[in-house]
Amino acid sequence: MCGIVGYIGKNNRAGEVLLDGLKRLEYRGYDSAGMCVMDEDRQQTFKAIGKVSMLEKKIAKSCVESNIGIAHTRWATHGKPSIKNAHPHTSGKIHLVHNGIIENYQQLKQDLANKGHKFYSQTDSEVVAHLIDEYNKKYDFEDSVTHALTEVRGAYALVILHEDEPQKMIVVRNSSPLVIGVADSEFIVASDASAIIQHTSRVVYLDDGEIAVMTPDTYYVKTFSGKNKRKKEQILDWNDEQAKKEGYAHFMLKEIFEQPESVSDALRGRIIAKDGMAKLGGLTEVEKQLRTIERIVIVSCGTSYCAGLVGEYMLEEYAGIPTEVEYASEFRYRKPLVDKKTAVLAISQSGETADTLAAIREAKNKGALTLGIVNAVSSTIARETDAGVYNHAGPEIAVASTKAFTSQLSILVLLTVFLGRQRNMSLTMGKRILSELQRIPKKIDQIFEGEKDIKRIAKKYSKYDSMFYLGRKYNFPIAVEGALKIKEISYIHAEGYPSGEMKHGPIALIDKDFPSVVLAPKDSVYEKTISTIEEIKARSGKVVAIATVGSKDIENIANDVIYIPKTLEMLTPLLMVIPLQLLAYYAGVTKGYDVDQPRNLAKSVTVE
Repeated sequence: MCGIVGYIGKNNRAGEVLLDGLKRLEYRGYDSAGMCVMDEDRQQTFKAIGKVSMLEKKIAKSCVESNIGIAHTRWATHGKPSIKNAHPHTSGKIHLVHNGIIENYQQLKQDLANKGHKFYSQTDSEVVAHLIDEYNKKYDFEDSVTHALTEVRGAYALVILHEDEPQKMIVVRNSSPLVIGVADSEFIVASDASAIIQHTSRVVYLDDGEIAVMTPDTYYVKTFSGKNKRKKEQILDWNDEQAKKEGYAHFMLKEIFEQPESVSDALRGRIIAKDGMAKLGGLTEVEKQLRTIERIVIVSCGTSYCAGLVGEYMLEEYAGIPTEVEYASEFRYRKPLVDKKTAVLAISQSGETADTLAAIREAKNKGALTLGIVNAVSSTIARETDAGVYNHAGPEIAVASTKAFTSQLSILVLLTVFLGRQRNMSLTMGKRILSELQRIPKKIDQIFEGEKDIKRIAKKYSKYDSMFYLGRKYNFPIAVEGALKIKEISYIHAEGYPSGEMKHGPIALIDKDFPSVVLAPKDSVYEKTISTIEEIKARSGKVVAIATVGSKDIENIANDVIYIPKTLEMLTPLLMVIPLQLLAYYAGVTKGYDVDQPRNLAKSVTVE
């Protein structure tokens, strides 16, 4: 969850690169930040509570010129945000930054304390610095690191410096992401590529159990056991401009308005219109195996889980494949029943979500075919699944996911057609779904024309403490996602519920101070949804309805109405979610919150 940056090169610009990298990684954590730079004569460490801007103020008072350094922006796991708990952590001449969780840190800490080590923080991370320092009494820098790793259990990405070797940096990865940017006369290490892309598009992804040893001139990679590894450079498929606000007030708003483009990118080159068929190149190698699949299990977390719920409806109704959706965080703990006739599909924007990765590994151990829908090219989930599909949505910087979600839905539609046409889906149905799917980007643009009304409604309802989000069939998962968004961004308590379940208990909450957002497209369950609205109104509840253009009758019973264009029932989630994203965004802005970096949250959850 934390953001790590490291720099080593022939130029004295470590401070500049590290600070800029932290700003670009701040969506991964913003409880505190720190930096350590050094040269042949000295090392300097700076720490600050809060956002990177606070660290920047501290550094501005000092001259930071160096060709090597490490930096960190923290999302707290062990120990509250404080100067002592901020990274980098130090023991003797060892300085390091860490992302992940050291599972056996308490035992290690006690053993080290018995040997005379004194600890200054509450973190698990500091223990690793002391452990390396302890081994450094007997071994050189590199060997101290490798010996220490034999004792450490858990998930970790580490970037380590030694004051006696100021022209060397050691980088370690185990179940927590790290990527190396390769430029002319310099290398940049980071938790993800957003901190690298402004310097170079050439990158090397470290795999679990690998160590990179770097100097200003070169680097090499080896395993924890000491075996050298040859790593292939890759080229990032997005550019620096995509990671900038480009005039928008927030990244979240920019990414909401990018959705016509990101949906189009998800579809580009993947539709064979005349055959009513989807072409998914990433599934080519397992196409025959997919024909024999009898069951699909979707594993994911957060917003990606909501996408999976929509996919369940699609895959069962149109592909005819029994489908289940599991929280990835629970999947491997309940002894899942999967076999070679099961496909386990992971959905993850970052491709590094720890719980989802663990679920995929469990599924592979049980013989299942593993698939991925991932936005980050060459991420761990993308590399470890048997096959998969990339979103091509570009970088998503705001913590709350928007464009990644609709691109995931788009790919789930393509996957449904792909698998459905392998089975009993007719040519006519395939062509109909794909033809309408291609119209979705323009229909999203039409929703944006009503942005002012959505903003007005968001301001009106931002004063309430709790809300219901209600939907049926394909739009029940969108109700869950809408509730999640407004919780994340405006801190309003909200519950996403199936409309039909409201009267089985939750209706007791309805009164004049408990409004509901009801998703009411003109679909096969429209009349039942109208009945739900009537039930709420009979109890003095206020209703915001999201309805299909032309449904004027709904204006007679709802307090406020937002309209979406008409589309196929299975595609309504792609349109329905847009107003909910804007409602959450403008509610958060109205309340004065930082909508790009909500409290307690981080973009990529790489720890359990």
